[in-house]
Amino acid sequence: MDFQLQEKKAVDKDLTYFLSDYRERLSELFNERNNEDELVTTRGLPPYVLRKVLECNPLSAFIPSEYGGRGCVTKEAMSMLQTTSYQSLPLSLMMGINGALFLQPVANYGEEDVKKRVFGKFIKEKNMGGLMITEPDYGSDALRMQTGFKLDEDSDQYSIQGLKHWAGLTGWADFWLMTARGLDDKGELTRDIGFFIHESSNGGIEVEEYYENMGLLMLPYGRNKVDIEVPSSYRLQPKSTGVKMMLDILHRSRLQFGGMGTGFLQRMLDEGIDHCKERFVGGKSLFEYDQVKERLANLQSYFTVSSAVNYFTSSNVPLSEDTSRMDLAANSIKSVITDYMHEASQSLMQLVGAKGYKMSHIAGRSMVDSRPFQIFEGSNDILYQQITESVLKKMKRAKQTNLYEFLKDYSLTEYAAEHFKESTNFDVNYKMAQRNLVKLGRALGRIVTMNMTIQLGQSGFNSDMVSNSIKSLKGEINGLISAYSSNESPDIIDNYEDSSSWLDLVKA
Repeated sequence: MDFQLQEKKAVDKDLTYFLSDYRERLSELFNERNNEDELVTTRGLPPYVLRKVLECNPLSAFIPSEYGGRGCVTKEAMSMLQTTSYQSLPLSLMMGINGALFLQPVANYGEEDVKKRVFGKFIKEKNMGGLMITEPDYGSDALRMQTGFKLDEDSDQYSIQGLKHWAGLTGWADFWLMTARGLDDKGELTRDIGFFIHESSNGGIEVEEYYENMGLLMLPYGRNKVDIEVPSSYRLQPKSTGVKMMLDILHRSRLQFGGMGTGFLQRMLDEGIDHCKERFVGGKSLFEYDQVKERLANLQSYFTVSSAVNYFTSSNVPLSEDTSRMDLAANSIKSVITDYMHEASQSLMQLVGAKGYKMSHIAGRSMVDSRPFQIFEGSNDILYQQITESVLKKMKRAKQTNLYEFLKDYSLTEYAAEHFKESTNFDVNYKMAQRNLVKLGRALGRIVTMNMTIQLGQSGFNSDMVSNSIKSLKGEINGLISAYSSNESPDIIDNYEDSSSWLDLVKA
């Protein structure tokens, strides 16, 4: 037991050094050798900056130790993302794309010889990789993607053709994880989904257009015409079906969103506190105004909830865990944390005032950089609907109709449920309208993350921060449940132009 404790301390000390060195390198590159504002307001990233970042081997946190990495330990990967996002949210997204959407899938599903080659390239040559799923006509409807694959048995290679867009690192990545649906003998697309590792140096991916994305200027996005040949050994091997493998990959990524969120939210909190202490209005600092305190308290709550999410994922989701059925936890984490990220940037903007409305100021920058997080890897509106549908499915299976009775006995909500005994003590309508699915999902997602926050407090996290976060969450959740319970359902008016000109009603 003593040996195990010593070994854990040694590992934790090594991680501390790793993160400290990495943090110093980021600070040097973004604050000392360069002007952070200039780095993040121009498209792309100077090659030497990226080279210096990768010299610290941050992506080694996503690579198994037998291939030269740090071991694919979840807490290491998430703490690296947190360290990155405090300095730069776009750079953290770049690390997240490489890690959660390429390296971890390869580690879990790649063939041995291929893993040796790919991981060797990342460790020794500082390569990068991305994922291509989204298509111009099938954004959120990935199961209907039109990119197809077919095996040529003579050459033992897969032929893959299609059109992909909004893949982060377009034109930059050395490797791509390409998704496609199988083609039958008649050339018709099947339900089967395959993932294939493609080396960009082999050609076959033509960037037809680079998008002028509004934010996240550090990352290139565009539309890609795909016509590639991939050796059969470069296909990821699912443990059951391709669809289940895709769910595992996407859920694992969503479960790790707290890594990017926590560092960013801490930066928003620090920037807000510093500004409010230094800015004086009416003879006193902003920090003394009650409304300002509420905003800062909410920022602190967002940071606490995101820390709880990190604790949950790091404690429950090792690389070996199949996350394909962890939809409720994954969707709650992704949607709630990304909502908080954008709300935090909005609050910082409000606190800073007019000067924050500049791309060169972190408030304005953060507002446009955080917004797409609510859209990619599953639009939050869709995820909230899926959260409710997942709960309803579990309630049906348990033959339960009362929401509170279900929540108090469910592992992801059992500690938080008691705070909402009155507001959730009702029978759900299994056939509710879509807008109500979304409304209830917003509340349920926050109940799930509140449950994680309570568990974080039980583990020794700052009790005052947890207590304040619970107060903030209770007010937010009760408001959302009240909105769900309201029977007001406004509808869209077609041909709304009829009798809708106020000017025509003015008599004089």
